[in-house]
Amino acid sequence: MILLDLNLPKVDGREVLEKIKADPKLRRIPVVVLTVVTSEEDIVRSYDLGVNTFISKPVGFQEFIKVVTTIKEYWLIIATLPPLG
Repeated sequence: MILLDLNLPKVDGREVLEKIKADPKLRRIPVVVLTVVTSEEDIVRSYDLGVNTFISKPVGFQEFIKVVTTIKEYWLIIATLPPLG
């Protein structure tokens, strides 16, 4: 699983998502966008590019830990994922 922020320092997260989903070896890896960006345009574009889930990053540390724990439980314990590549 990849946790991806759209606001990366040197490259746009949307570009990273596009490259991941275009690569046959990487495209099956679940990508979760976890970002402070919440514009409808960014949400729609992320899903159009193949993101599996879009989550608005909570501001408080405890809320952030809760969200990350829930993501981990879902994608790494509950969900059945396809084999890579």
